[in-house]
Amino acid sequence: MKYGKALIWMVSLAGVAASVSAQVPPSAAETTRYTSLLSAAARGDGAEINRLAASGTNLDVRDDYGRTPLHVATFAKQREAIAVLAKAGADLNAQERDRYDAVTIASVADDPETLRLLIKLGASAKRITSRYNGTALIAAAHLGHDEVTRILIEAGAPLDHVNNLGWTALIESIVLGNGGPRHTETLRLLVQAGANLNLADRRGETPLALARARRYQAMVVILEKAGAK
Repeated sequence: MKYGKALIWMVSLAGVAASVSAQVPPSAAETTRYTSLLSAAARGDGAEINRLAASGTNLDVRDDYGRTPLHVATFAKQREAIAVLAKAGADLNAQERDRYDAVTIASVADDPETLRLLIKLGASAKRITSRYNGTALIAAAHLGHDEVTRILIEAGAPLDHVNNLGWTALIESIVLGNGGPRHTETLRLLVQAGANLNLADRRGETPLALARARRYQAMVVILEKAGAK
């Protein structure tokens, strides 16, 4: 029975790891079919975006996957287009079909420059996103995107939000990480920022217990020094 539960747990972890990193950017075929504002966003054509905005074009028009021009520009790292769309009044917190917003898209892409721009323009780091009712911070912690994690913390991302799997950003940096330098730095940043060290998962395991079980010694040291139980 214990083996069966462990196997189910491992399969669950693998599924989460695949799905969180599997955001769906526009394919080449989709981009080719784009017209009007979606096309301009994909190309990073700020002048065309301004022209279309002035003519009354819907700034938040959606493609078949629910992506707005802002999502398309974020996936393509077209920062000029992002800035022009924001200035014209595009919804900076819109979510596409999988409930990802631009902030989470940039976070998952490990794109600090675009993330900084989005936050500077007024996008929120506090939104609940994805099918897991998570946050951009949880996604960044899962992937070990340490610089992105730093930016999101500075932008006021909720440190102790619990997603529908029962995990916080701190827990995800451990259970979905590899114990390497970037995940360890991500965990350190969360600890330094004041994340709850003893908030356990649904099985009652604390971050320290989870790190010890995986023999992530550098994480264990950080947690122990911070007073984790």
